Amino acid sequence: MSEQIFNRHDASEAMLIGLLEEKGITLSPRQLEQFDLYYRELVEWNEKMNLTGITDREQVYIKHFYDSISLAFFKDFSGIGSLADIGSGAGFPGIPLKIVFPHLKLTIVDSLNKRIGFLRHLTEKLELEGVQLVHGRAEDVARLPEHRDQYDAVTARAVARLSVLNELCLPFVKVNGWFAAMKGAAVSEEVEEATASIRELGAELADLYSFVLPLEEAARYMVVLNKAKPTPKKYPRKAGVPLKTPLK
Repeated sequence: MSEQIFNRHDASEAMLIGLLEEKGITLSPRQLEQFDLYYRELVEWNEKMNLTGITDREQVYIKHFYDSISLAFFKDFSGIGSLADIGSGAGFPGIPLKIVFPHLKLTIVDSLNKRIGFLRHLTEKLELEGVQLVHGRAEDVARLPEHRDQYDAVTARAVARLSVLNELCLPFVKVNGWFAAMKGAAVSEEVEEATASIRELGAELADLYSFVLPLEEAARYMVVLNKAKPTPKKYPRKAGVPLKTPLK
């Protein structure tokens, strides 16, 4: 049995190595060790709290790790100094991106303290430096001077519709920085619905990307917005309002 587990361990790593090398990303032995430890901690903590519905090793490596890193297939992270991940949950996409690009100063914002507790434990285990974990609602954190207009790049993965995400995330982005919404469903309708909020919040649509997730051949989409000017001070509105009444 232990040999079977070891073989699956090797197979998942080999798969991730090969898929990322196709995209020009090479993982070091230390980075592979960090992903292995990430997987093991995720599964162990998932027994105590709901972090993910996906625990199969191969599935985690594709649907969580590879999917998180996919943002770097389209955006150059070599010149990105600071990244904020809003509503990160179990650390996706922020932690995998931090493992691959150790120079990033990563800030994770999440409203559930239990998840922040897991991420604090995880970052210590992985020996990640330059990670700030913030417990709070995005609407509240975005109003703090140390976070508003402070980040080169901001991302959110499968958190809410784009018209809502814009208000939660764009206030964190520096002028001339960008926000990427990572989506698992077609986004053309969401983009059209969010046109007014993009303009109102000081951004402009830069790119729409799509790719196919390996193995299950599932479509993935990314909406990238450039921050053209500061977000008006009245945004974000009070906690809960953007979700109930998206900008139109």
